[in-house]
Amino acid sequence: MQLPSSLLCLALSIFPRVLAVFADEAYSVDYHHELLGIPLPQFTVFHRPRRDDKATLLYTLSDLGILGAVNPGTGKLVWRQPLSKDGNFPKGGFMRPVEGESTIISALEHEASAWDAMSGRLIWTNKLGGRAVDLEVMESVSATQEPKDLLVLYEDAGKGNLRRLKGASGDVVWEYKDTSGDVPLQVSTNVMNVFLVSLHGARGGYNLKVTTLDPVTGKKITEYTLNAKADIHAVEDVLLVGANSAAPIVAWTSKDMRTLKVNLLGKTGEHALPLKDLHGGIKKVTIHAPHLVQSQPHFLVHSHSESHNQADVYHIDLASGSINKAYELPKYGGSGIIALSCQDANVYFTRFTEDEVIVVSSASHGVLGRWPLKLEKAHGQLIHGVSEVVHRSGDTYAVRSAAVTSEDDWVLVRNGAEAWTRPEGLSDAVTARWAEIPESETLVEALQAEAHSNPLQAYKHRVHRHIHDLQHLPAYLQALPNRFLSSVLPGDIAAPKDGVLVRDSFGLNKLVIVATRRGRVYALDAGHQGRIVWSRKVFHTAEGEVSDVKGIYVEKAKGLVMIRSSDGDFTTLNTTTGESIESSMPDASRPVHNTAVVDSQMGQWLLPIGADGNPGEIPRTWAPKHPLVVRGSNEEIKGLRFEEDETKVASVTAWTFKPDEGQIVDVVARPAHDPVASIGRVLGDRSVLYKYLNPNIILVTTVSHMSSTASIYLLDTVSGEILHAAHHEGVDTRQPIASALSENWFAYSLWSDLQPGNDTLPSAKGYQLFISELFESSSPNDRGPLGDSSNTSSLFPSEIPNSEPALPYVITQSFIVPEQITHMSVTQTRQGITIRQLLCVLASNSIFGIPRPILDPRRPVGRDPTALEMEEGLFRYQPVIDVDPKLVLTHKREVMGIKDVITSAAVLESTSLVFAYGVDIFGTRVAPSAAFDILGKGFGKLSLVATVVALWVGVVVLAPMVSSRLRPWVGVEMLTCV
Repeated sequence: MQLPSSLLCLALSIFPRVLAVFADEAYSVDYHHELLGIPLPQFTVFHRPRRDDKATLLYTLSDLGILGAVNPGTGKLVWRQPLSKDGNFPKGGFMRPVEGESTIISALEHEASAWDAMSGRLIWTNKLGGRAVDLEVMESVSATQEPKDLLVLYEDAGKGNLRRLKGASGDVVWEYKDTSGDVPLQVSTNVMNVFLVSLHGARGGYNLKVTTLDPVTGKKITEYTLNAKADIHAVEDVLLVGANSAAPIVAWTSKDMRTLKVNLLGKTGEHALPLKDLHGGIKKVTIHAPHLVQSQPHFLVHSHSESHNQADVYHIDLASGSINKAYELPKYGGSGIIALSCQDANVYFTRFTEDEVIVVSSASHGVLGRWPLKLEKAHGQLIHGVSEVVHRSGDTYAVRSAAVTSEDDWVLVRNGAEAWTRPEGLSDAVTARWAEIPESETLVEALQAEAHSNPLQAYKHRVHRHIHDLQHLPAYLQALPNRFLSSVLPGDIAAPKDGVLVRDSFGLNKLVIVATRRGRVYALDAGHQGRIVWSRKVFHTAEGEVSDVKGIYVEKAKGLVMIRSSDGDFTTLNTTTGESIESSMPDASRPVHNTAVVDSQMGQWLLPIGADGNPGEIPRTWAPKHPLVVRGSNEEIKGLRFEEDETKVASVTAWTFKPDEGQIVDVVARPAHDPVASIGRVLGDRSVLYKYLNPNIILVTTVSHMSSTASIYLLDTVSGEILHAAHHEGVDTRQPIASALSENWFAYSLWSDLQPGNDTLPSAKGYQLFISELFESSSPNDRGPLGDSSNTSSLFPSEIPNSEPALPYVITQSFIVPEQITHMSVTQTRQGITIRQLLCVLASNSIFGIPRPILDPRRPVGRDPTALEMEEGLFRYQPVIDVDPKLVLTHKREVMGIKDVITSAAVLESTSLVFAYGVDIFGTRVAPSAAFDILGKGFGKLSLVATVVALWVGVVVLAPMVSSRLRPWVGVEMLTCV
């Protein structure tokens, strides 16, 4: 029976409303880790965003170049801004708060900017002629209400340039160019003068050159050189160049770490301060100096060895220029950190030892406050931090400190107690994989043991097992009320207790293994708001370096995750505990360019691939069973097959694909789990268009920067044949080209001047989304040249010699999207019955889910659909796809720096799990065809139970009454029958 056209139109009119997220699920089933990155120690401060307010915010510039403000009371992010606008997150950068003003200034690469400290809005920007090297605020002795100017030091063509910019507008007041060719280091000021510190000399040894400039005109006043060639060999050897203080200093240590050398900027002499020896020798020295002009000219020297640390406080005499040791702090075991806090003229030092927090003043050695250090969990050692000391009344003080730990956590400690933690190490994720929570194999192993033994032993074993299981009976009985209430009362899955991982019957409780560029691996519980189950430092990198993870493979049956890095590091971890099972040392002789999960006689494993696409020699038992597609070193793609000998296997190139021009920018394959529920598409007249379902296809994207063109190729990975190609001109190749491939269709997005594939519409400029669907033939009920063959081959498509491959029939359509799409992914369900949804990461830091029917390339163009087309589910083509807020998975959240989106199928056919990673972490679950196999949270479970109970009570009460009334009539009927 055919549905009436009016009823079908009505159903289609409410289609987006069906796909909308339920109001009670928003911000409940999804989760978001809003991150900044690891805070840099020299650019993290407490600052008052308003001059008249006493409250402060915690400002930081992270190692990802993200500037942000955090509420120190709750740890919530107030605002953040990436300093780079091209979508990259480069290292480095500079940040300074303007004391007494609601302004934060920053500099990164070729740009200096000013931001509103309360809202994070951009005030002005100044384009630099080179790479920024340093940034400082100019203090003034006059009580003017004008915004303070700033100094920006940048390097242009190997030479240092210094600009003074107006604080209100960012306009250039004056610029000083250093033509000597010295390496610019830092800029400093003491109100009266501006000091430019540079490294003078050749590589292998530098002297320090200090140039004094007039702050009003920017002209050079004087210049002197400090002899430090034997001690300074790199920029990192200069410990401190003070700024914005009454007596700024430049300090470095001797080569043997026995003497600290200090120069008061503006004075030619240097002071040699002896460093007290520690057990095992001094390995590191840090200096803490005030950053306010009104603060006392005191500084602290913190010395570290492998097992101990100590600190000395020095005072500077402004009149004579001498430096004297005021007092020293006791020597403690362990590492320990010291944080500085300035309030007007007072300078405080907060010292963290392994078990307590101590606050002292720079004026004397008396302890102002002491608290035991209480952290809620093991964060590792404290690496660096900043503090804010408040004088309450009398002799009482309060302190709160924000410290970075060796576990890459950012912890705020208030009077020795942990207040909040931000897992900033989770930022900059480079890859992630889904993992199942392993089921207990104890019962399975016990049943197998009983099956392979005699009946008497099996009976004894079973009795012993049942007695052993009685220990779990109390816990089971205690959990019964909670299980009953959770099944009756409305609500979602309860959070696990004591960190216990438990599978659920719906398949929503899964783990996500995330690897970051810092060499750390995390396991997140996707079923419980993305909580961190465990984290582990897997690849140890030097300071300032990153770890390039090339591949992750999760063996779900055994609960293992295997990770391989670019330098050959390999490690195997337990997915539920993070325990290291196996690891190998780096092998510099065999760098890893990529990895692939392959099948072999020994099971699936992670195959390393070199830079030229050569996997090298492989043991025979580990040989891949199937051909492999790799990227070569000369902008090519190669198909490899493997030939065996007695002991080893070597790869042989079967085919090579190289574009005519340009370079390959992306290669996409079908997802590993991509079930097909139907091999054809039923049309309105009950005929069938058969889908082209080839599991051995990849989508290759190439660009040519010279001709501004982009090409899309669909390749058969067995034969290397080009099945379909599309070419676009007038493409902005500097912008990302995202693509996705699933089932019998693929999609991609780019910026183009043309709109091919649709001749009825005029050409357009903008972001376009292309969708292509593959069929075996253009005619319904036709299987194409292969017919009904059950066996086919990409190498020999037909019995006819030298026959061409069976090419798919391709239908393509294009749409205009309002903004840039950076990444694409496709939802997955268990059986593939639910319609798929194309997940697009937008440049506006959001994730937009486009239902597959909207992208149907068979939608009629320029006319309304016919009755048969409407019955098929087609509706009129509209060239523009608007970003419907109901289809935005992230809602109002801003997910920053997303590199990829991975999906996984739940046990529920209607539900697909979604996980996005990059700078931020975001996860949710979607139901593209609505949740047809599970009750929503708004379902009245309690009302249903109450109705059933009321009916049962009614039956119990009324049953005797009905029985008593019917008993006489039963006797009469019996007499009548007799």
